[in-house]
Amino acid sequence: MQDIICPNCQKAFKVDEAGFADILKQVRDHQFDKELHERMHIAEKEKENAIKLAEANITNALQADLAKKEQELAELRASKDRQLADTVAKKESELAAMKSELNAAELKKTLAVTEAVNTVEKERDALKGKLQNKENEKQLLEVSLKEKHENELRMKDEMIERYKDMKLKQSTKMIGESLEQHCETEFNKLRATGFQNAYFEKDNDSRTGSKGDYVYREVDEQGNEIISIMFEMKNEGDETATKHKNEDFLKELDRDRAEKKCEYAVLVTLLEADHELYNVGIVDVSYKFPKMYVVRPQFFIPMITLLRNAALNSLKYKAELALVKSQNVDITHFEDNITAFKEGFAKNYDLASRRFKTAIEEIDKTIDHLKKTKEALQSSENNLRLANNKAEDLTIKRLTRGNPTMATKFAELSRS
Repeated sequence: MQDIICPNCQKAFKVDEAGFADILKQVRDHQFDKELHERMHIAEKEKENAIKLAEANITNALQADLAKKEQELAELRASKDRQLADTVAKKESELAAMKSELNAAELKKTLAVTEAVNTVEKERDALKGKLQNKENEKQLLEVSLKEKHENELRMKDEMIERYKDMKLKQSTKMIGESLEQHCETEFNKLRATGFQNAYFEKDNDSRTGSKGDYVYREVDEQGNEIISIMFEMKNEGDETATKHKNEDFLKELDRDRAEKKCEYAVLVTLLEADHELYNVGIVDVSYKFPKMYVVRPQFFIPMITLLRNAALNSLKYKAELALVKSQNVDITHFEDNITAFKEGFAKNYDLASRRFKTAIEEIDKTIDHLKKTKEALQSSENNLRLANNKAEDLTIKRLTRGNPTMATKFAELSRS
């Protein structure tokens, strides 16, 4: 038996070993429950602290990842913005360069056309001036020739009167010979001053059975023939029984001219003295035979002068015509060059325009690509926002749901 003192009333009472063991068991059970309760409380505290620590660690990790993603997103945005700015600046620079090239080409084209037009206008004005000078010279020459011819006509009228007096005293042969001598004398008077390079002699070549009276040829300083004339002189007295006509000798004169290879044929005649046609001056019979004329003796020298001046002017005009033709050829070549330049410029302009359009299309494609990149970044931002929302909704319960391992660990932690 053992004495037990009550802690409340301080009374002693005796208990046997069984009762003492029962009391001791009660005390031990109470102490155990107390310690168990304290330990459960501590474990609960530790569990809560562990959960809070895990939640804090997870939150910190998610926030760190989120900050990293936001930084990467910001860097990516900055990089894309820089690339876009560089691309746009490059395209704008290329566009400005192409515009500058087009403006320079347009200016060059305008200057070339202006220069060409000015050159053509100068040449046109020069040709107009030359033509005007030629026209003035022609008018002066016409006035001079008119005055000269009037004087010569007056002198020839006087000569006609003398010839009429001579015919009554001469035979038929003497009349013909005197006309030839007269023409030769008139020519020789002017040979030294006006016909230095001229050949004027009787035609003594009768190998073909026919011959003219005189052959006139003249060459220039280079030996080129300027003009050649076959002359036939015809005359008869008033008492001659058989009267001839001028037309009777034209065919033979044309044949003589062809055989002697002369350019012109001139019949100097006193036949048909009363014929009005032959008395008015120089008669052109080219409608019957080419380049053939019929004149009275007083027009012998003027006829040579006219044909000679015409030939000289013809040579001069031929030279000027050749020069004008060469100038026209030069102008044609210049126009061809202008046409080639226009075609080349149009081709280059078309090529530059197409490249310009291609560059614009590439810029549009780049802008579309950047827009798509922007949309993708915005979509990524939305996904990050959704991930952040999900991280904020994260709890221990959700983490352990469907995860037996984590559930077991937390269960063991709770039991301890």
